[in-house]
Amino acid sequence: MPVTVARPRALRGEIIAPGDKSVSHRAIMLNALSHTGTARITNFSPGADCTSTVEIFRALGVDIAREPGRDGMGDSLTVRGVGLNGLQEPADVLDAGNSGTTTRLMSGILAGRNIVTILTGDDSLKSRPMGRVVDPLRKMGAEITGRAGGTLAPLVFYGGSLKGTSYQMPVASAQLKSCLLLAGLRADGVTSITQPAESRDHTERMFSAMGVKLAKNGLELTLEPSDLETVDIEIPGDISSAAFWMIAGICHPNAELFVRNVGINPTRAGIITLLQQMGADLTLVDQREGAGEPVADVLVKSSQLKGVELSGDIVPLLIDEIPVIAVAAALADGTTTIRDAAELRVKESDRISASVSWMKGAGIDVTATDDGMVVIGGGSIGGGQFQSYDDHRLAMSLGVAGLVSDEPITILDPDVAGISYPGFWETVERFGGLVG
Repeated sequence: MPVTVARPRALRGEIIAPGDKSVSHRAIMLNALSHTGTARITNFSPGADCTSTVEIFRALGVDIAREPGRDGMGDSLTVRGVGLNGLQEPADVLDAGNSGTTTRLMSGILAGRNIVTILTGDDSLKSRPMGRVVDPLRKMGAEITGRAGGTLAPLVFYGGSLKGTSYQMPVASAQLKSCLLLAGLRADGVTSITQPAESRDHTERMFSAMGVKLAKNGLELTLEPSDLETVDIEIPGDISSAAFWMIAGICHPNAELFVRNVGINPTRAGIITLLQQMGADLTLVDQREGAGEPVADVLVKSSQLKGVELSGDIVPLLIDEIPVIAVAAALADGTTTIRDAAELRVKESDRISASVSWMKGAGIDVTATDDGMVVIGGGSIGGGQFQSYDDHRLAMSLGVAGLVSDEPITILDPDVAGISYPGFWETVERFGGLVG
């Protein structure tokens, strides 16, 4: 059912960011593969993507108990590890839903198991490229088939043994990196991976906490086959989810928002750097550490932003936030140019085309490029009715646009936000942003 969002008179209060999706996925995966007992995971992401990961491991024979969270926190889970060799052959296909993270990381886990598995997902997922992970896994000895020569799901993993590899990554991708590191845990020999630039390092941090033999030298990672030790993990708040509220608070003319428990891992915190470069009134409060991840509360206030050039090494550190960054760019003084973000074209939607489409419909001066967009800011955001193309980040970006626009914005397919942030629209309603 469509929702209509209009700018409230004020935007003031506190928000608890939902548990980080990336850390939640890895907390389940790695503890399921541990060999030392039962782990407790708290503030687990409530979104559909992470639920897909939980259900896949249950289908593989892992005992996972889940309780709903309280007082704004995410769910609490207990996971009984089965070790690297303990996964059972499932009775049915494994459904990753809409989750590219689940699909690509599970590929690294399933590639070297002595079981036959089929990994699939929804129509959107089945259109997204998987050759980037399948090709290097095949070089490690994995037997994988699938649609379009194994480049599209469903993917079939036939099991067998893997050998270590030395691999030069063509792009900075945490999903590809993590896939190969997970495969390397059971490989015969050392696995060496060289990145072209830094990408999010949640896997490396969790590996370190769980006793994995992993060395880092600049952009090179060297992994020796290792067992995993169980660890309890409190998931930090998801900075990609918090970003919607950070930008809403910065762009609204009468706002002060306090976003609690936000993970500020340096390989994820490009959004903070960028907003500060744009002139945002943004303060990190009570910086601390939890489960090897840096955490802070984020205070944002109404700000007049200026346009910037967004390109190069910072792009992988904020790639998921670019659809909502485009909202901020529309209201900034001057021109914002986004480059080196071609990866956006193969996400849940073509996020470049989808973002530019609704922005033009809302009267924003914007031009798509092959690897980004050019936004002429300094104007306003008009209203209208827009599709999210079944993309959760597009839906929520449209919601933020409605909170700061001159006219109401109707999102025709809002429910997709539940993939990563089930409580998003309830929070919009709490701040008085929903109309009708």
